Amino acid sequence: MVKELLMTPKIIAPSILAADFANLQRDVEMVNQSEADWFHIDIMDGVFVPNISFGMPVLRDIVKHASKTIDVHLMIIDPDRYISTFAGLGADILTVHYEACTHLHRTLQAIKAEGMEAGVALNPHTNIDLLEDVITDIDMVCLMSVNPGFGGQKFIENTYAKIKKLKALIHKTGATTKIEIDGGVTDQNAEKLIEAGADVLVAGSYVFKSKDQLGIIKHLKALVS
Repeated sequence: MVKELLMTPKIIAPSILAADFANLQRDVEMVNQSEADWFHIDIMDGVFVPNISFGMPVLRDIVKHASKTIDVHLMIIDPDRYISTFAGLGADILTVHYEACTHLHRTLQAIKAEGMEAGVALNPHTNIDLLEDVITDIDMVCLMSVNPGFGGQKFIENTYAKIKKLKALIHKTGATTKIEIDGGVTDQNAEKLIEAGADVLVAGSYVFKSKDQLGIIKHLKALVS
């Protein structure tokens, strides 16, 4: 089992939140040409998190040019209102925050009914145990390794312990849930995150603030392969 898990292809998902919004098509095409696997797209409402990113028109334009999996991370209150909207815009994976969902199981079912994979994000203070009753209904858990709302923050070291605890829960229940890490990912922690049990690494500032974005993505991909 351990050998099979290690052989599972690991995913690099550049976070568009860190892209140059004045040259968004250029940056989207860069990701298309790179060795990255997914686009990670943060939607923020300025209420659930203290920042506003972008909304539906910008996502629509990103999808128009993107040629890889669209991984949408909703950092908004009452995400149920927009599930069908994001499906229509082309999201392949829709992740909602545990902390924003009153009826999480119903939300997960609604996401899947729209043909998307269902993800659940946990803030740094939220305990893994809270997912025990729904883990088999979740396609991906996104562990926030920084406090959500802004890019460029310092990685929270307790994340490694949370990954291991989540991986143990996945094994115990026989779930097939992927583990995604979002925040502060660099070449300094990528290998350790994969060793702890992560499947998907979201990298924002580390990729887009680099002078060699294609090279950085290639480097990350090599580290986790």
